[in-house]
Amino acid sequence: MKKSMLFVLALVFVLACALPAAAKDYKVGVAIYQFDDNFMTLYRNELQDYMKSLETDDEKYDITIVDGKNDMAEQSNQIDNFITQGMDVIILNLVQTSSADAIIDKIVANEIPLILINREPLGDDGDESYAGILDNANVCYVGADARQSGTYQGEIVAELENHGDINGDGKISYIMIEGDPENIDAQYRTEFSVKALVDAGFEVEELDDQVGNWAQAKGQEIAANDLSKFGDAIEVIFCNNDAMALGAAAAIQAAGRKVGEDIYLLGVDALAECVEMVENGEMTGTVLNDHIGQSHQAVDAAIAALHGEELQNYYWVDYVKVTK
Repeated sequence: MKKSMLFVLALVFVLACALPAAAKDYKVGVAIYQFDDNFMTLYRNELQDYMKSLETDDEKYDITIVDGKNDMAEQSNQIDNFITQGMDVIILNLVQTSSADAIIDKIVANEIPLILINREPLGDDGDESYAGILDNANVCYVGADARQSGTYQGEIVAELENHGDINGDGKISYIMIEGDPENIDAQYRTEFSVKALVDAGFEVEELDDQVGNWAQAKGQEIAANDLSKFGDAIEVIFCNNDAMALGAAAAIQAAGRKVGEDIYLLGVDALAECVEMVENGEMTGTVLNDHIGQSHQAVDAAIAALHGEELQNYYWVDYVKVTK
């Protein structure tokens, strides 16, 4: 009887060892500042597709993506829910970088790895040494250096045959349509697009600088008003993103102006529609904000954190200049 029982127990043990281990199911919370954003739509879709493509028999990812609706209170509640739900990692596209400290501290206090994307929280001195990132091996930022994108916009103009000085008066007269003024990307793109021209030795004249909040409709409204107000004096329209550039392009067409002949138009993101417009001469240029490279790097960092690996503080992905 005893031998029979031992045999049964041994058989059960062998069979148990032969069974495949249950897959580890990680819970991933992704908070996007606003779904109604062309670039972040491409970004979040690619992020989800790429992460799911990395699943194995041993490891699955249960991804929850939420829309912050450009409302900091809404996003704060969503983060609270992520913490309550026991997310294993959080990927966060902040609504407001000024609220980064409170949200980061909350997530860190609950020992959840955090991947910040697209909107970089800065230190008190306005540089990239934000303590909430640098003091923790489970927190990182994944993005592109917006100074590079602004510089590329300016260089595209500087490399034109007339350097953007259409009327030949010795200066480049422009209007600037900014994104969110609190967003460091908007600040850097605004500053460095013009700086690239000045550094190249060209005189510039700012006719107007207004906030379009990344929105196509607002970009069209600002451009239409300025084209009516300043007329042929406008030689270049700089837009902090392609959505606003699409709006500006509609206003340019409505005003009877022609890109490449009597005005130049610059954007950032290299949306497919805008790349086609560059090819057709309807936009002067744009700058590829590599949503594929950035989203893949964010996923890679998240998976590294899930595996207990220490994160770098920053992961940078280069922009790419796009002209005809």
